[in-house]
Amino acid sequence: MLRTHAGKLAATTAVGAMLMAAAACGGSSDTGTATSAPAASSASSAAPTGPKVGLAYDIGGRGDQSFNDAAAAGLEKAKSELSLADTKELEAGSGETGAQKEQRLRLLAQGGYNPVIAVGFAYSEAIKKVAKEFPDTKFAIIDDAAEGPNISNLVFAENEGSFLVGAVAALKTKKDHIGFVGGVQVPLIKKFEVGFTRGAQAVKPDIKIDVKYLTQPPDFGGFNDPAKGKTAAEGMYDAGADIVYQAAGGSGGGVFEAAKAAKGFAIGVDSDQALTADEGVRSVILTSMLKKVDVAVFDFLKSYTDGTVQAGVKVYDLKAGGVDFSTTGGQVDDVKNKVDEYKQKIIDGTIKVPAE
Repeated sequence: MLRTHAGKLAATTAVGAMLMAAAACGGSSDTGTATSAPAASSASSAAPTGPKVGLAYDIGGRGDQSFNDAAAAGLEKAKSELSLADTKELEAGSGETGAQKEQRLRLLAQGGYNPVIAVGFAYSEAIKKVAKEFPDTKFAIIDDAAEGPNISNLVFAENEGSFLVGAVAALKTKKDHIGFVGGVQVPLIKKFEVGFTRGAQAVKPDIKIDVKYLTQPPDFGGFNDPAKGKTAAEGMYDAGADIVYQAAGGSGGGVFEAAKAAKGFAIGVDSDQALTADEGVRSVILTSMLKKVDVAVFDFLKSYTDGTVQAGVKVYDLKAGGVDFSTTGGQVDDVKNKVDEYKQKIIDGTIKVPAE
């Protein structure tokens, strides 16, 4: 979910024309990224035989160093292993309408992209409507249970993964005071908060936990405002917290900056941010809650190519390997065995982590 934009590849003429149409319908906040496989030359002996895949990103798109980049990683793996014929990637704009989200998905389906993947719960209403219009197209949505005979739901047990990093925070804090910064106060992000709180309290029942959400819906800018993230975290460090967990998309970069300035630690989210965040802040990232969106995207695309794709909900929990905690940098090596014990208890059902 970090919103630093990567370079954009040029689309083919046809794709470029469709993007212009989308901009005309969607307004200035509707930006697009399209990537297409190069045209096969006359000398090519084996043109790709796989599907044309469309992917609609959440705000920020490729280069966010977290949520969207995890989806992109799954797509890249599919490109290398599944011989995709073509791919097209479109990016959400800040403050856009539901109609713009619909137009993005419709643009992909009209262009013959099948399957189409929507990255994030913000596409919930849009995908339900567009999937009805294109019953022969397979759709998938990450983080939402929107129903439809041609919609696959790729959801995660964020509460379970967050329990583990909450346990890490409680085991590593020197002040018995930690914090949580959420991007937008919606049920999905509440799962992160609840899991984190329960994990920390499992280790230290009386630990102090500060909680701050950057925005309330319908304002989703809290997922793309590093300055707000930095201010929220600064308040927690100033109040005595020494570790802050962020589930705040692009705003998380500001939390990392605040941690560095305060000589504290932060916890990343979605991907292993000790590998993906700006190099200047990686040393303050104690661990990250791994949400394996890349695995879910690749699994869905593989099932499509295998002819086994199914509509409905597939949950990526700890048992399925869909969430976890990272150990990059060795900063949690001293507590890893203890956290692994909690992990096993969740897997075998001894510990049940609530979602709200």
